[in-house]
Amino acid sequence: MSQSQDTHPFLSATKPEAPQALLNLARRNKPPCVALVNAGAATPLAGIRKAADAGLAEPILIGETAKIQSAAEEIGYDISNLRIIHAPHAEASHKAAELARNGDADAIMKGQVHTSTFLKGLLPSKAGLREKGVRCGHIFHITAPGNDRPILLTDAALNVDPSIETRQACLTHAVNLARWLGVTRPKAALLAPTEDPISSVQNTMDSAAIAEWAKTALPHADVAGPISMDLLLSKDAAAVKGYDNPVAGDADIILTPNITTGNALFKLMTLGMGCCSGGLVMGAKVPILLTSRSQKAPARLASAALGMVVAAAGGNA
Repeated sequence: MSQSQDTHPFLSATKPEAPQALLNLARRNKPPCVALVNAGAATPLAGIRKAADAGLAEPILIGETAKIQSAAEEIGYDISNLRIIHAPHAEASHKAAELARNGDADAIMKGQVHTSTFLKGLLPSKAGLREKGVRCGHIFHITAPGNDRPILLTDAALNVDPSIETRQACLTHAVNLARWLGVTRPKAALLAPTEDPISSVQNTMDSAAIAEWAKTALPHADVAGPISMDLLLSKDAAAVKGYDNPVAGDADIILTPNITTGNALFKLMTLGMGCCSGGLVMGAKVPILLTSRSQKAPARLASAALGMVVAAAGGNA
């Protein structure tokens, strides 16, 4: 086995661990049937195996049968009692969508496949997993080492340059998820470079508009925007700047303005801080468990637990 070449000073040496509080919450429910798309690789197969062993998933393996068998042998995983569906690379997502439409899969998990290829078989209207007019959003459930309290980050993997309406949908998804996770009144921060709306910085204006909308649309949440990163994380910074808002230093949710910002934050937290990040797409008929291909078993375990919580809540929006 080759030695890791990661030596950059901003990379964390801490190995992520799936948050126990999330796992405990998920285990209150019946394990969902999880369709693993393109299951023929060791990393995703090890992740779904760990989820199954933890009582968080009943796996359905979709992909090229020979590759699945080979990967299972590589990690010593006995899959003889699991349902295996042969589907070449481009067809695997379509097969998973069919299973979900028919009620045979309660959640769908990304395996060894690029995100765009994975989602092309799931999110178009012809896949039959979205109600007309429903906007989907991706959420990362992120926990720091040694602390089970999550921050929900949206959108880091799906919506590239979202409109105000799409960001409103993402915020609604995140607030719903936070409440299903046990946060009675979620605190949501609309990330911007400053807390002041400035006409030359469009995101600050959009965030102010979304925050105003949320007063009526999301009365069970505290929503602040625009708000900068230091203010949403640090009460001390808020005190110094005279920023008085319940979200200051106590955010449960970060709504980012675009995929570049969200993706950079997610990767900084995982690679630079050793955080565990479970991810899923909400807004479809079933939760779609979406992690980075480089993420290992803890992230996939956390994603499975998230899917279990959402599936048990009977909601996806």
